[in-house]
Amino acid sequence: QVQLVESGGGSVEAGGSLRLSCAADADSISTYWLAWFRQAPGKEREGVATISPGGGSTHYLASVEDRFAISRDNAKKTLSLEMDSLKPEDTAMYYCAAARLSIDDSHSFSPAKYTYWGQGTPVTVSS
Repeated sequence: QVQLVESGGGSVEAGGSLRLSCAADADSISTYWLAWFRQAPGKEREGVATISPGGGSTHYLASVEDRFAISRDNAKKTLSLEMDSLKPEDTAMYYCAAARLSIDDSHSFSPAKYTYWGQGTPVTVSS
């Protein structure tokens, strides 16, 4: 029903910036919550940022809140994550995800709540 494809990952030095993109193949992307997750080797997958179906509300992992910005363009069916002031601890595989969430699950950072996933794009930040 929804297919997601991430792009834009790469290797940067600490303090640098990257912009990740996610292209969505969906009949009605404006009905889905979208999110970015990441997973570093040996660690659990964690939520990075979420955005409401209409794009009017966002939520961030505390450690990235002042450095990352999530956005979406429903007309283009794309999701973006602007990452600035990158740190080595941001190194991970980054995934986009989509789900129709209830009000109680708004801005959920639980991977189990998300129905659709991209294949991931790697981000490496060196010191």
